[in-house]
Amino acid sequence: MKQELLCKFLPMSKEEMDARAWSELDILFVSGDAYVDHPSFGIPLLARFLENNGFRVGIVAQPQTAQDLLRLGTPRLFVGIGTGVVDSMVNNYTANKRKRSDDVYSEGGKGGLRPDYAGVVFAKYAKEIFPNLPIIGGGVEIALRRLAHYDYWQNKVVPSILADSPFDLIAYGMAEKQSLLLARQLDNAKKNASTNNPNWWRPVLRKLQLQNERGFVFKMEREDVGRIEEKIILPSFEEVRRDKKTFSRAMLYSLNQINPYNAKTLIQFHKEIAIVVTPPGLPISEKEMDEIYDLPFTKEQHWSYKEKIPGLETVKNSITINRGCFGGCSFCALTQHQGKFVQSRSEKSILEEIKRLTKSKHFTGIISDLGGPTANMYKLQGKDLEMCKKCYRPSCLHPDICENMDCNHSRQVDLLRQASSIEKVRRIFIASGVRYDLAMRDENYLRELISKHVGGHLKVAPEHTNEEVLNLMRKPSFSQFVAFMKIFEKISSEAEKEQYIVPYFISSFPGSTPEMMEKISSWLKQENWQLQQVQAFIPLPMTLASAMYWTQIDPYSKKEIFVAKGQNSRNKQRDQLQAHRISSGIKKSFKQRKRSRLG
Repeated sequence: MKQELLCKFLPMSKEEMDARAWSELDILFVSGDAYVDHPSFGIPLLARFLENNGFRVGIVAQPQTAQDLLRLGTPRLFVGIGTGVVDSMVNNYTANKRKRSDDVYSEGGKGGLRPDYAGVVFAKYAKEIFPNLPIIGGGVEIALRRLAHYDYWQNKVVPSILADSPFDLIAYGMAEKQSLLLARQLDNAKKNASTNNPNWWRPVLRKLQLQNERGFVFKMEREDVGRIEEKIILPSFEEVRRDKKTFSRAMLYSLNQINPYNAKTLIQFHKEIAIVVTPPGLPISEKEMDEIYDLPFTKEQHWSYKEKIPGLETVKNSITINRGCFGGCSFCALTQHQGKFVQSRSEKSILEEIKRLTKSKHFTGIISDLGGPTANMYKLQGKDLEMCKKCYRPSCLHPDICENMDCNHSRQVDLLRQASSIEKVRRIFIASGVRYDLAMRDENYLRELISKHVGGHLKVAPEHTNEEVLNLMRKPSFSQFVAFMKIFEKISSEAEKEQYIVPYFISSFPGSTPEMMEKISSWLKQENWQLQQVQAFIPLPMTLASAMYWTQIDPYSKKEIFVAKGQNSRNKQRDQLQAHRISSGIKKSFKQRKRSRLG
């Protein structure tokens, strides 16, 4: 096999290590996804980042047994575990708790290649095979279970993942800085350690605890908690498991500590053990964003796979321009994972990546997405950042857009125009969801988006029509969606384009009654809309909506709310949104709509 191919990706085999003349790894990553060398996949991103900083990094993807972790030998420093782009339980089961047969992040789209609760399973594998190495967890599934939480699949409150698994430490957030800090400190400790000392790494973790480094979760003895100065002691696991009102209060307390500039350390006791969550990491700079996304990703699946990995197909011609979200939707954990402050790349970095993409063999002239978690937050921030640093609002957009928010989209408009002028680029589409309440603050952006960058359909998420439910979701008023529809139709008509909005609605959200769902159904009929897909609500760990679902309490008003919990009740709400199961799933023509316009 050619040397170039063996060195093209990070090693997944001894043969690839030999091609690089590596006798051992510094860091071994274990992933729940197949290995796709693309920055949209968390483990490859961290692995490339650490490789760029001088560490020898390899990946074991989707191990089926503990012995699979020995493919690359024993690493020097640590084993890092991530379960993949999506929580393994969401990946393996439908909202109705039925086992899925497919997995878009596996070779050939085959299901069954990752276990349920993959983080705990992989951690047990790692501790069995490497008992003298620290086992570090991270990513969506592991980090969002850092405190006691409601588990939808078990239908009960369960302890922190750190309390009953072999993880020695969790790095939460995107974790580049935490991973590099940990790697460097462990590297120094290893160089100075006695060869027969199996606990050489423990002082490093202890030092991180003493320094209260950002973005980590660790265990501590009860008597040591007093040394932490700026802290909030949450109700214990035993208390939140016993009482739903206490659980709701604890969740609200923890989610109020998302602003890295004023967040305090969170402590939750599990009997005599304290789970300690240090404040979130600070936003990374534009320069740091550029350095990460300029790394030499191949944007291909590893050469060893014979069949396509479907998850790559949807992102291989897309460009990430920012991360983070200040929307703060109550059902979404994105703010807890990527941060409340939006972090953006420079125009130069993005345009250079597009130029590289145009030279790839699979490029057809179409960029499928130029976006991030939300399509239109590129380089948006508060006018007065010092005011932002003191703010405790969970959302910058709800109940209304903050007066301190700079809603000028001109930098994104300029970026779209520059990108469109690059040779071989025929079209740029925006596939990320558009936050329409924000977009309507900038007419120039709306015209640029709607007239030039809609690939026939534009995804937007009104989620519901009832104002009380939208308030629980922290979503804008439905009247704003109606206003956006009118603007979309007007600009589309002026551009002489027949294109459609694809709306996303959620069924079975806490507070949503059958009567409310019937009103949505009536509105859809009135508008000649036939939904192909409906998102049935899944209570995800570390979200306020999961607390609402479990407790049936509005955490702010403390009032009881209706929750559709049984499968019959949940199915009924889903079916109310799909009364006419027609496969097209998109809006009918504007002429049809005009005959039944919303009054």
